[in-house]
Amino acid sequence: MQTIFGVIFHFIGGFASGSFYMPFKKVKGWHWESYWIVGGIFSWLIVPPLAAYLTIPGFADIIKQTGAATLGLTYLFGVLWGIGGLTYGLGVRYLGVSLGSSIILGLCMVFGAIIPSIYYNFFPQAGKDSFAMLIHSQWGLTVLAGLALCVLAIIICGKAGMMKEQQLSAVTTDPHGSTQPTEYKFALGMLVSIVSGVLSACFNFGLEAGKPMAEIANAVWKAANPGQGNFLYQNNVTYVVVLWGGLTTNFIWCMVLNARNKTFGDYTNKKTPLLGNYVFAALAGTTWFLQFFFYGMGESRMGNGPSSWILHMAFIILVANAWGLVLKEWKGVNKKTKATIVVGIITVVASVLLVGYGNSMKP
Repeated sequence: MQTIFGVIFHFIGGFASGSFYMPFKKVKGWHWESYWIVGGIFSWLIVPPLAAYLTIPGFADIIKQTGAATLGLTYLFGVLWGIGGLTYGLGVRYLGVSLGSSIILGLCMVFGAIIPSIYYNFFPQAGKDSFAMLIHSQWGLTVLAGLALCVLAIIICGKAGMMKEQQLSAVTTDPHGSTQPTEYKFALGMLVSIVSGVLSACFNFGLEAGKPMAEIANAVWKAANPGQGNFLYQNNVTYVVVLWGGLTTNFIWCMVLNARNKTFGDYTNKKTPLLGNYVFAALAGTTWFLQFFFYGMGESRMGNGPSSWILHMAFIILVANAWGLVLKEWKGVNKKTKATIVVGIITVVASVLLVGYGNSMKP
């Protein structure tokens, strides 16, 4: 039952992440850097402490009492993850929601799932799944098989992207200045997507580094609620620090772009629907954060091993590809290309089921 709830929570989080870019498409007349940072301020600065305040009494005290080394490492991984998040937006811009998300999140899933388990193989900790545990147990091998299947799905989606590139020369621009991509650039999109996928895995490393804060929140809650399992919202305090790092990276880069492109005027340009732009950017940012709010709930039910990270990323890939079909990003391609991306989506679903089954076998 814990596994079922964990899968459901991860699906909700994956749906939020796979959908967050949709409100950005309603922003009119703003440049990418302007709407990205407005959404980011909600994602990384406003909503996380609000969520922590509503779910963890005294969360600020937990942060204050945490050692400088733990805070520094958690923040550093947040900075590195911020670079990955920054290039995520560019990957989606040049490849589209469907293909961009598949490549980025697939790589993120692989690195985020495997590297921590390898680390715990050399530095064992109670309650942490090491790589040796995975390869020497039936449940672990099943989870790794699910991971391998998802890698296959990424390859299939990438193949579909190359087929699409051969059939479409560019994405149509919106003469009214919407945030639709100006062109489909496979090579550049792949480059930034690979960078994003590798560095985005640092979010999971940040959660690991900041785990002492979550453990304090969990211990306090369990003392007040004996016999009720782990605290659903324990990771909310860790998110605050990790996302400070993400805000730092993205804020600096977006301000550089505002200065370089002379786009500071976007924020007060009365020729654009200012209220609507701020509302949609805020909605995108809030929706983005909800992915980790529900990830924390799923992780509390399944454990912070590879299974949680794999499921989270796989669901995002699934939802993002579904949106890609709904938004007709594959319009104009032949049936073979459409069939290829559909096979990729089905393979993602199969990998999710396999990972969930493997986790249910865990003693």
